[in-house]
Amino acid sequence: MDHHLRSRGPAGGRNRLTMITWAMAIVAAFGAWVGWANPVYQEPFFALLFPAGLAWLAITAASPRQALKRGFLTALLAYSGCLYWVFVPVHRYGNIPMVLALPCPVLLAMYLAVYPAVFCGMLHWAKSKLSPLALGLFAGLLWASLELAVGVVFTGFPWLPLAAAMTARPFAIQAAALIGGTGLAALLVTATTWFVLPGRRLPITLPRILAILLVAGWAVIGMTRLDDPLPQGRWARVGIVQGNIDQSLKWDPGYQTDTVSRYIDLSEKLVRQNPVDLLVWPETALPFFLQELTHEGARVRNLARTQEILLLTGSPAYEFDLANNRYIMYNRTFLLGPQGGTMGQYDKMHLVPFGEYVPLGEILPLTKLVQAVGDFREGTDGQPLAGGNLALGVLICYETIFPALAQERVTKGASVLVNMSNDAWFGQTSAPRQHLQLAALRAVEQGRYMIRSTNTGISAIIDPRGRIVQETELFKTASLSGNISAIYETTVYHDLAWLLQSVIIGLTLLLVVWAILRARQAQTPTVTRNT
Repeated sequence: MDHHLRSRGPAGGRNRLTMITWAMAIVAAFGAWVGWANPVYQEPFFALLFPAGLAWLAITAASPRQALKRGFLTALLAYSGCLYWVFVPVHRYGNIPMVLALPCPVLLAMYLAVYPAVFCGMLHWAKSKLSPLALGLFAGLLWASLELAVGVVFTGFPWLPLAAAMTARPFAIQAAALIGGTGLAALLVTATTWFVLPGRRLPITLPRILAILLVAGWAVIGMTRLDDPLPQGRWARVGIVQGNIDQSLKWDPGYQTDTVSRYIDLSEKLVRQNPVDLLVWPETALPFFLQELTHEGARVRNLARTQEILLLTGSPAYEFDLANNRYIMYNRTFLLGPQGGTMGQYDKMHLVPFGEYVPLGEILPLTKLVQAVGDFREGTDGQPLAGGNLALGVLICYETIFPALAQERVTKGASVLVNMSNDAWFGQTSAPRQHLQLAALRAVEQGRYMIRSTNTGISAIIDPRGRIVQETELFKTASLSGNISAIYETTVYHDLAWLLQSVIIGLTLLLVVWAILRARQAQTPTVTRNT
């Protein structure tokens, strides 16, 4: 390569290197586009090209600043393509002009791209201070630490973790039951970084051999666990109703009766054909206050009573704050018993910024991007809703993207996880599929069946191995039923989650300190004494 560059001269060498750099950036971004769910075709293993490309760009950069720039631009290209769907709710339901809505996916991608930029900058900084084996390990741990940071900074938005892409091939996420999605990301990034590290003489180096062995172990664990029998518990039959209510009509008071009639008709037909123990409706399936004594509310309670079933449904709710003389709104789930009464309720704890509330709304002159019944207040109690043989750990809407919330539900005794959502905001995009795959990852991490009920799809039953047992189509009025098991056995990841996360962060910091000490040692002059 040196001879080739000399023959072309400095300018020719720089141009060739620039072309290779851009080609690698496009390959990395393409891996992200194809690896995560998209409207055309998904092959999850292509997602590994994203961290592999970023690692190569970082290692070959001329300076930390160049590595930061390469990482940011590559990730900006990748995330803008994966999150293009953000435009839909902002423009269609937020009534934001197209010219202002189009940059929204890019703005979100700019924020998320900061993390891969840090990854590249830190990896470049460490490359001359750590051995190849330690550098690969540092890359995996750093990536995992940054994924943990994405989940908490600015309320968190862990929408595109590396492990989520792998759920399209269930065997590929079985390790998440042992080390979680974050630990799986650390494993995969370590392997890909070892693989792209340049060899001095031979193409087969020790890091690449270890990378192959690591990937082989990951595949063997996945295939073996996928064949293992599921944990046994008391079985129950669950039904899911997908009303497919037009979002533009959902909050129209004149459409409430039609909405309730559709859900009741679909439910009665489903129960006649396949008797169920539990019926699940989506998030805010009822666009009125079920807590009030209304005609429509009585119809819903009568359904549970006449069919003698448990009914889980979403509805807005309120409480009156006497101290401030105002109403407080909640995004609530109600569990109705076979007698029609309320057996339990859950208020959404992690709200969507600018969707369900406005951050610093009392200070900043901003409004929500989408309109419903008002600004919601977060709930404070994540206790499962108990009914029959089931303890239902409810995750409303995008709460399912947060590993800690599913962890909390199981810690408090949930034997089944339920994700109630309204993905109508996203239209016919890849967002519902991306959301579904995140729910599947939670099912594997916690070793629980996941019931997913949505207004317009994708509704599904997911088993504890992350396999989608049944699912509905997008924007179709539909219902489905299937068997689930109440499981109380916990996974290794559940038992050790906080320890594993602490180890990831601790080892990352330890390697940073070690790199600093190595750098100082290398800079310390050696003093010799003449004899």
